[in-house]
Amino acid sequence: MRVLKFGAVWCPGCLIMKPRWEEIEKENPWLLAQYYDFDQDKEVVKKYNITKELPIFVFLDKNDKEFLRLEGEIEKDKLVGIINENREK
Repeated sequence: MRVLKFGAVWCPGCLIMKPRWEEIEKENPWLLAQYYDFDQDKEVVKKYNITKELPIFVFLDKNDKEFLRLEGEIEKDKLVGIINENREK
């Protein structure tokens, strides 16, 4: 499983989510997570149809198929639950 995280420096929710994700990634070193900036990574933003409603988190399975998309501020416990439930995807 892989998580694509989309955010921007002007996004207040992104600032809240950044340390949350840092904790999750530190506690789950097997998790592949990549951050993309809405203003700088235009090609990836376009590929995944990311809007200015940030932050957006795209969950991909082993075949790079999207199986879940979340937006906004998500509680750490909810994210950890989703990650653990889908670890083998």
